Amino acid sequence: MGREKPVLLPKHQKLLKELGENIKLARLRRKFSTTQVSERANISRPTLVSIEKGSESVSIGLYLQVLAVLGLEKDLLLVAKDDVLGRKIQDAQLTPGKRAPKRK
Repeated sequence: MGREKPVLLPKHQKLLKELGENIKLARLRRKFSTTQVSERANISRPTLVSIEKGSESVSIGLYLQVLAVLGLEKDLLLVAKDDVLGRKIQDAQLTPGKRAPKRK
């Protein structure tokens, strides 16, 4: 039995595709081949191609390995750094519930 492919909204698919394109551009700027990056990241070349296409079935750990080869691993620390909504909730001293209310 194979793993189920995650289902993402089109806007989220677009974000992943853009991330993949950015990774590919970073690789090309450094004049690295797909073979060089995949070997250094210890992944297969088809997996690297999937990452550069923004595939949602590739784990975030593999994205991180490729970013590390390109010297961009610290860019992950920028994700959710400026959490505007979270700060507003914190400032209003609202605590999110443990789970959504049940539907009847």
